[in-house]
Order: sequence, then structure tokens, then C-alpha cells
Amino acid sequence: MAGQRLYLDYAASAPACEASLAAERAYEQSDYAGANPNSLHTLGRQSARALDGARTDLARCLGGGFRPSDVTFTSGGTESNNLALWGLAEGARSRDRRRTRVVLSAIEHDSVLDVAPSLRDRGFEVSLAPANREGVVTPEAVSALLGSDVALVSVMAANNETGIMQPIGAIGRACHQAGALMHTDAVQAFGRVPLDLGEVDAVSIAAHKIGGPVGVGALVVRSRVSLRPQSFGGGQEQGRRAGTQDVRGALAFAAAARDCVEHRDERLQAVSERAQRLQEALCGPDTGIHATVDLPYGTGRLPGLVSLLVEGVDSETLVLKLDEAGYEVSAGSACSSGSLDPSHVLLAMGIPRNDAFNSLRVSFDERVSTEELDGFAAALLGIAQKRK
Repeated sequence: MAGQRLYLDYAASAPACEASLAAERAYEQSDYAGANPNSLHTLGRQSARALDGARTDLARCLGGGFRPSDVTFTSGGTESNNLALWGLAEGARSRDRRRTRVVLSAIEHDSVLDVAPSLRDRGFEVSLAPANREGVVTPEAVSALLGSDVALVSVMAANNETGIMQPIGAIGRACHQAGALMHTDAVQAFGRVPLDLGEVDAVSIAAHKIGGPVGVGALVVRSRVSLRPQSFGGGQEQGRRAGTQDVRGALAFAAAARDCVEHRDERLQAVSERAQRLQEALCGPDTGIHATVDLPYGTGRLPGLVSLLVEGVDSETLVLKLDEAGYEVSAGSACSSGSLDPSHVLLAMGIPRNDAFNSLRVSFDERVSTEELDGFAAALLGIAQKRK
């Protein structure tokens, strides 16, 4: 692979897709490029209409009965998750002072779990719902924590390290029966798989996971739900999130979402087949490589996300050796790759601490070929064999 590199870290950030790039070019060539969508003049109104068009497209792509007015643009998944937890919890408490507890799953992204201390500072109690060995947070596990004091439950749609999808529809029904709100972080799942959102009150999504630009996301919240704003200034986004909107980014995000949803079924099948082939090539009784979860792709897990444990080789060594060989991968979540601790997701699944230090995440979409994945498999098998 001299002089060539293969990027296999799409779960961290997917390369820009042509639909997104085309939308950015069209914006740059428009009369309203650079105009503030909150201004009353002609170009401002044109910019506002374009922004509302992106809002409409995202709501349609998301499904679940969400409306364009439910879409609040943010700077990405982290801000969306932060705003959801603070804003929804405080909104629920403002309506019912008894609602002083928030339930999070133990396998959430750091942008959810790291909000827990600030929630406690604001007077909320935080409870963690466990995951089972398959990486699933069951409705029963959440129901066991529900009560009349719960304001909000947050369980991700699909895990960013294992790719395991969560039963968010059933969890949402349990939440509503207890009078609690349900939020899901769908940053990894949106655009890749159909989502069961009918019982979900709020959804976080981000552009750069589906080939859109970095720095653009959305929190989609049903109009009946009270959301306390966490930033103040201009009254944008119906007062939910202050700050001049990034119209270029919103249009590119919507274009990427339309492209993903239009081709979702065919891509889901093709990418699932490639992931299954890769896992089978790597995981065997004598390879020293094991699947974190052994479930078929396309059935309860995201396509194109392969989570592995490599005997006797720590994650940092794996990433660096593969980088030398021309392959770009991550050890678990890229957002916490600088941490010396094992993955909290794998630990929550009951994987022993020593094994969790040896994790590897390989992620891709339809733009990575079977032949390229075969070359990666050969490189990783070579590294695993040398551990002996």
C-alpha cells in the first residue's frame, strides 16, 4: 500500500459526500450567500427560506412524525445532546417540581454521560440503566428505574463503539407510561438505518456522520415538549438556541440526509454484507481476534461498524501499527481516544477490563470496497499473529 491510505473511521467522521459538497457550491453561487437569515431585507428572507427548506428536509428524513418547526440547528451532536439533557430536564421540572431525576444508559456517548455532574449541580439525581452482554439496554432495565420523579430518560439509538441498536421505541413507551420524557442520541444511526421514533420526544443528529460538514447538527424536539434554552442573545431557532445560523452547513446537512435516505436500503444491505465478510475473515479460533458482539449485521446493529478485541495487543499499539500499514481506524470512540482508560461501553457490557484495553473499531460505508477491506483484514491478521 505504499503511498496509499485507507480511511476506516467513518463512525468518527465520514468523508464529505458529493451531494453535500454540491449543496455547498450551490449556496456559494446564490445571491443570498453570506446573508443573515434573521434580517428583514430581501436577501435575508431568501436565506431564511433556504434554512427552512433544510429544516423541512431533515424532518422528513428523520420521520417519526416530527415537523420542520421541531428542528433546532446546533453546532453538532455534542451540543445537541448537552442542550437536550439540560433543556428537557429543566423543562420537565418546571412543569412538575417532583421530576428531579434523569436516567441515562451506561453506554451513552461522553457528550451525554459527562453532563451528569452538571445535572447534579442543578439539583437532579442521575441514575444509570445497565446494558446486557450483547450491548443492549432493555426496556425492562429502564423500567426498573422509572418512577414519578423521573423527568427525562436518554438512551442512544445505536452505540458509537459497538454499532448495537437499542429498542428506543419500546423504551419510549415505557417512559411515557411513567410520565417521563424520552431523548435519543441518533448521531450514529440517522441516515444509516430506519428509526422507530414514534415514542421519542427529542432526537440528536449530526451532519458529519453522514457525509455532511463538521460543525452542524440538530436537536429535534416535539412542539408539545418544554425545552429550557441554554444560550441567550438573539432569539433564533424559536428561542431555543441563540446565535446566527449556519445556512451553508444546514443546506449541506440536508443534502447529505436526503442522499442517505434515498439510497438507504440498498446501502444497508451492501455495507452489512461487507461488514459480515470482514468480521468472518478476522474472527476465528486461531486468529486471536474476537468480535465484541456476535450479531448479524443489518439485524440489530449498524452496517459498516465492526467492533473487535485483539488478544495481547493494546488499542494504542493496534491503531499505530495499522496507521503505519496505511489504515486509519479508532480504538472505540474517537472522542475519548486520548484516554488511558478502557472503554466504558465495553466495561458496561461485562467485558473484562484487560480485554477492553485491546479494542478496535473499524467503520466504513458503501464507498469502501470489498477488496479494500480484504487488504485491511490481511494487515490486521498479520499484526495479530506477530503478538505471539
